[in-house]
Amino acid sequence: MLHSSKKHRRFNIIKLHPAHILLFGFSGLIFIGTCLLMIPAATRDRHHLSLIDALFESTSAVCVTGLGVVDTGTTFTLFGQIVLLILIQLGGWGFMTSSILMFIIIGKRIGLKQRLLLQESLNTFSVQGVIKLVQQIIIITLIIETIGAVALAIRWSQEMSWGKSVYYGIFHSISAFNNAGFGLEPDSLSKWVGDPTINLTITMLFMLGGIGFFVITDIYEQKKLKIKRLSLHTKITLLFTLLLNVVSTIIIFGLEFNNSATLGTLDIVDKWWAAYFQGVVPRTAGFNTVDISQLTLSSQVFMMGLMFIGAASGSTGGGIKVTTFALLLFALWAVITNKEDISIFKRRIPKSQVFRALSIAVSGVIFIFIILFLLTITEKGADMSKIVFETVSAFGTVGLSAGFTGDLSPIGRILITIMMLVGRIGPLTMAFAIAIHSNDKSKIRYAEEKILIG
Repeated sequence: MLHSSKKHRRFNIIKLHPAHILLFGFSGLIFIGTCLLMIPAATRDRHHLSLIDALFESTSAVCVTGLGVVDTGTTFTLFGQIVLLILIQLGGWGFMTSSILMFIIIGKRIGLKQRLLLQESLNTFSVQGVIKLVQQIIIITLIIETIGAVALAIRWSQEMSWGKSVYYGIFHSISAFNNAGFGLEPDSLSKWVGDPTINLTITMLFMLGGIGFFVITDIYEQKKLKIKRLSLHTKITLLFTLLLNVVSTIIIFGLEFNNSATLGTLDIVDKWWAAYFQGVVPRTAGFNTVDISQLTLSSQVFMMGLMFIGAASGSTGGGIKVTTFALLLFALWAVITNKEDISIFKRRIPKSQVFRALSIAVSGVIFIFIILFLLTITEKGADMSKIVFETVSAFGTVGLSAGFTGDLSPIGRILITIMMLVGRIGPLTMAFAIAIHSNDKSKIRYAEEKILIG
């Protein structure tokens, strides 16, 4: 009888939906991080963080968001900062990628179940080659982060000791590539608003992390970089990333040009550097070189749109993903032009993917609305624009804040924590995890009837 009970429990675990396993995996990592950050040795004053604050910081690190209720550089000791870095790295790789890495290190066999879960986590089309992809992800990450750390350390050695500059380089390189946005200065990177080395290195790091490992490996595996040989996913990701970055830089430059609290007092060269940095950062990482709370309302609204779109699929960034956004635009154009098929670069997109893209966008809007509605109840008297900005930033796992994070109530911090988790694992995956899955395999198809829409 006992043997049967154990077998039944094992069967139920195996039958868990992949969304549940991903949710439990990320939650477990967040729990471990919360416990470590509550240790007195993690904070400089030797007084442990409260449970809610430690949970918030751990979730922000694992979900590579960057929002914080305390200042990273002045609150945490070296131990606490290293804990954050480890959480950021594991969170950037994803729960399943990190788990597979541990399997590889200890020499454990990776079965079909693990491969299927990895496929779901990485959002790939098949299980074929997923282990090789994990190995490539680890190698690519370490190479890019090392190059970034060296470049930053050399630059910061001009104004810091070598030891401090090396540590600053490592910390910001890992944080940037994983799109986390955690920094060691209270004002993020505002001290270096016009510094070409800092601006280019940080943005290149989080843009490489934001375009996704599939795109990087696709480009790397081309013996000769020919656009025609690149996958459709890579073409769309690169095209829309470039378009969004160029357009957003120009728009931020125009909106903030005369704002004395942001770009207004800078010379023309520094204005472009600041506009470029704040134009490309909202879709991925939460660094800033100007005070976000002083941006014009129009700039903040525009940034919210960029944060909702997010980075690329299979990347360290959040949002609905740039390919989802692109697919929705192409689908809209197909409807407007009365076309039966959705074609991109002479390739027809399956309608099942259009439905999935629409489901991701709609579920994202629903989650944002629910959290936003609850925050208007818990954060009475707060500026509505700041609440919306904070919510969308958490959903996009961006980490930009209009100076409202520290003012959140305990319940508000829990709500933003939930929003960050939703943004990291994906709104549709979260919807799968909380939905009641039916075992009904019925093949019945009912009669079709149209309804009025539009």
